[in-house]
Amino acid sequence: WHHCHSGRKHEHEFALMNLIGDSIHNFIDGLILGSAFIAGIEIGLTTTLAIILHEIPQEIIDFGVLLYSGMKKSKALFLNFITALIAVFGGLTAFFLSNIINSTSFLLPFAAGGFIYIAASDLIPELKKEHHLKDNLLTFIIFVIGILLIYFMEMLVQV
Repeated sequence: WHHCHSGRKHEHEFALMNLIGDSIHNFIDGLILGSAFIAGIEIGLTTTLAIILHEIPQEIIDFGVLLYSGMKKSKALFLNFITALIAVFGGLTAFFLSNIINSTSFLLPFAAGGFIYIAASDLIPELKKEHHLKDNLLTFIIFVIGILLIYFMEMLVQV
């Protein structure tokens, strides 16, 4: 970063790394979405909601990373949109793979395991660092709301 002597603003390499990583991430999200809908409409809709809630902050962060790397807003927005579209190709791949193999038997457990891994390795240790009762109580309330949402969604699926 500090060795640029040209005097002009240019994009840094980590923008490309972010775009490649986000593309892979979105392709996998598409695979998971496609497999979820193949498994059933209820699972597909639930998975769609979970991915949307996950992707909104993720895409905002990716946009910020691209801006921080030196990209113009219009280019960063366009490239972020293109990487998001790669999820469609992941969904189509899952659909076409379902005719050859039972992709739901390994993609859905893979997705669930990934979420459990993230929670266990990243989120829970961060929560243990918090020492203020007010913040701990807020985290606990949000955790309970999440469990209740899962419970109510399961009740809707059974209806």
